[in-house]
Amino acid sequence: MQSQRFPIQLVLAAVAALALVVGAALYAQVAGERGIAPVASSTDIDVRGIEVNVTGDSAEDAREKGWREAQRIAWARLDGPEIPDSRLDSLVSAIVVEEESFGPHRYIARLGVIFDRQRAGGLLGSGGARARSAPMLTLPVMIEGGTATMFEYRNAWQRAWAEYQFGSSSIDYVRPSGAGGESLLLTYGQTGRRSRAWWNVVLDQFSAADVLVPIARLEPQWPGGPVEGLFTARHGPDNRYLGEFRMRADSPEQVPAMLERAVARFDELFGRALASGTLRPDPTLTLDMVEISPEIRALIEESQRAEIAEQAAQSGEDVIITPDGATPDAPVDQPATVNAFSVQAATPDARSFDGALSGVRGIAGVRGVAVTSTAIGGTSVMRVNFAGSLSELAGALRAAGWQVTEGNNALAITR
Repeated sequence: MQSQRFPIQLVLAAVAALALVVGAALYAQVAGERGIAPVASSTDIDVRGIEVNVTGDSAEDAREKGWREAQRIAWARLDGPEIPDSRLDSLVSAIVVEEESFGPHRYIARLGVIFDRQRAGGLLGSGGARARSAPMLTLPVMIEGGTATMFEYRNAWQRAWAEYQFGSSSIDYVRPSGAGGESLLLTYGQTGRRSRAWWNVVLDQFSAADVLVPIARLEPQWPGGPVEGLFTARHGPDNRYLGEFRMRADSPEQVPAMLERAVARFDELFGRALASGTLRPDPTLTLDMVEISPEIRALIEESQRAEIAEQAAQSGEDVIITPDGATPDAPVDQPATVNAFSVQAATPDARSFDGALSGVRGIAGVRGVAVTSTAIGGTSVMRVNFAGSLSELAGALRAAGWQVTEGNNALAITR
């Protein structure tokens, strides 16, 4: 008897050890510092990639002339009217140095110029406003050494997308941080799935309408030498090809700067695709297109007829029920179904956040509002319970003075 008990105890110990190992492995996949929180997008007007090469009486004088020239070039790219340099200086809120090198009398640099939208927007027409895309879940994939990663660990490609300023972009990027369970849900394997039901679950969790997949394939030429980058843009649940381009870093130290420029190139590529009509939400990414089987539909109709008959019996009235479950004399008044929708609101400051929250709560038919994401200086997200359809909620918001963009079970509102 004792000899039979020993193998059982051994098996139980082995099972316990295996469970401990599996639990530790799962914890290791979600623990640690793997997430990078994206910066809040400013609404300022950002112009990047301006090349300057100027000379001056000194290095400081050359740098000042280079920055002044970059402001003029950026303003010209925006098709701004001719204004003196003194006024142009008042419109600039920041100069971003991407690369620079000095000489005794020379300044060579690649710069970015950020204009304050409130001051410069009026000179650019329509307040500098532009149409934006539906919310796009952005999944940056980096392929290096034959291994494709996304949020499994912190990498330079993830950081480039998290820290880039998209305030003036025509694309509404939804950028996950990759923290916690997101690293298990959002993997490179997800980009190869075709199941609309699975994609709907993922997109609904991030309040997005579709997906963008910017892929960076890095190929070092030799250890410590140049790094070639092949960048490919894909879109949608079918992983459709949008375009690609190549870039080169002279050393591994210059790779982060190359990736930052690549993000800007991707933004231009996605913007052109949006303008041409190529980048639009996939119409199959909605559960409304799922057809109910005849058997289930028959059960639903039978349940509706039984409910009407029960209500008639309680009231003591004789009611004739038609095959579709309605009465022939008068329609049955039923309470409107309360649905939950995601509403994204542009909240550049605390006052606009309070105004958006109180404005949505004041809409007739709204049963409750819960804030799921607060981003002062960016886009805040609310979960709205509304007695009606998405289009009815959109119409009520438009009647209240909001500019509304409809997406997949979600709305984006601005003043």
